[in-house]
Amino acid sequence: MSEKTFTSPNISCHHCTNTIERELGELEGVEAVQADPKTKQVQVRWSEPATWDRIRATLDELGYPAQE
Repeated sequence: MSEKTFTSPNISCHHCTNTIERELGELEGVEAVQADPKTKQVQVRWSEPATWDRIRATLDELGYPAQE
């Protein structure tokens, strides 16, 4: 299992965090997603077949790129 916490500067409200949590949560292997609109931080926990590259690509597609 892998886990990463990062900032996504485009997060501005709960709608943003709900979108991130829903879309990442649908990826196979993603076990948990928690996003905070106040800190603009996202915590993701996953195992195979999910990968950080796939999670990051999904965030880019959604318009919420990760800053590590």
